[in-house]
Amino acid sequence: MTINCKGQLIDLSQPKVMGILNITPNSFFDGGRYSGDAAILTKVGKMLDEGATFIDVGAYSSKPGAEFVSAEEELNRIVPVIQLLVKHFPGIIISIDTFRSEVARACIENGAAIINDISAGNLDVKMLDVIAKYNVPYIMMHMKGTPETMQSMTEYEDIVKEVLLFFSEKVSQARSLGINDLIIDPGFGFAKTIEQNFEVMQKLELFHNLELPLLVGISRKSMIHKSLAISADDALNGTTFLNTIALTKEAHILRVHDVKEAVECVKLYEKLNS
Repeated sequence: MTINCKGQLIDLSQPKVMGILNITPNSFFDGGRYSGDAAILTKVGKMLDEGATFIDVGAYSSKPGAEFVSAEEELNRIVPVIQLLVKHFPGIIISIDTFRSEVARACIENGAAIINDISAGNLDVKMLDVIAKYNVPYIMMHMKGTPETMQSMTEYEDIVKEVLLFFSEKVSQARSLGINDLIIDPGFGFAKTIEQNFEVMQKLELFHNLELPLLVGISRKSMIHKSLAISADDALNGTTFLNTIALTKEAHILRVHDVKEAVECVKLYEKLNS
């Protein structure tokens, strides 16, 4: 199972790690930490040295109740960072965390290789056309509503069945436009209660019925720290545990704040199964 990133085939038969770079002032865990060039380069250099295959850059916080950020501000935040990273880290594979087609377009034209869309195209009807035009891998995440409203939209009769149906429809739509490289993300923490998040994790192997790479992003999220009555700062151990569970259910990509620990999970999991 491979994806084509700017002509480079990435083999996902061995799980890969995607390091998170939030350049927002208000992200739930690391907001405001990486606002200057030096801090950004240090952070990204560290994640690459620790074994990250992908770097996921986001300039719009999608935490529950996140405030609105204009497209202009998102572009002003993210494009210079893409240019900075491409200049200093030749060969870097950059993923862009955005639901806006104009942001996706600008970032691809400046060197990004993957688009990571929390809405799977639902928040911008032009997104799939941009993905098809530039033929880049597209991460489709499940969410209902918007970041501002999603936590009031947690009613499901059968959450896994409904999320699978959502992806079936989205994959069909993307395929009809000729989009080849699709990755699915169940959307832990998005329009889901803590109990629903754990149900999705428990049944994660069912998503392989879609026959697509599976990304899991549970790093330091509330399903961990609220369950343990701790802060996000103290949720690394819980994150490592659930990342390991995700690997046993054959997740292909772990999206994380802490690359070293996730890479170690992958190495030990591979050793166990070699």
